[in-house]
Amino acid sequence: MSKKRWVVSPSRGKGAKVPDQLKQEMEQKANELIESVLKPQHVQPPPEDAKFNYIVDIYTKWYRHYFYFCSLYRVPGAPDPDASFEEKFARLEHVGEGQFNLSYMRHTGQWFELARGISLEQVLDRIASGGNFYP
Repeated sequence: MSKKRWVVSPSRGKGAKVPDQLKQEMEQKANELIESVLKPQHVQPPPEDAKFNYIVDIYTKWYRHYFYFCSLYRVPGAPDPDASFEEKFARLEHVGEGQFNLSYMRHTGQWFELARGISLEQVLDRIASGGNFYP
């Protein structure tokens, strides 16, 4: 039987600091994508006899060096008529020099990285194409 040993487990890097100019550019382009592609496809008027959760909004938000695409779901039949919850469906991690890692939220609740070191235009094209990026 082998002896137990201590090993060094390096911490994951903090990621690159996102310049304010890049943040503004990302928000502008992402909001254009949301308004022109994602909302028309996924945000519909509420059903008359809603039994299941439905999407009422799609938006973006920053958290540290991550940029998320989120959807807001309304919960019909809840005691509070405004009951809702947020689901993140795409995550961009800024890794420096205008490059991003792109991930999607799996059904298991884990982020799965699909692409590393791609440009913002490539990221937005992949999200617009659908596939794994369903709100």
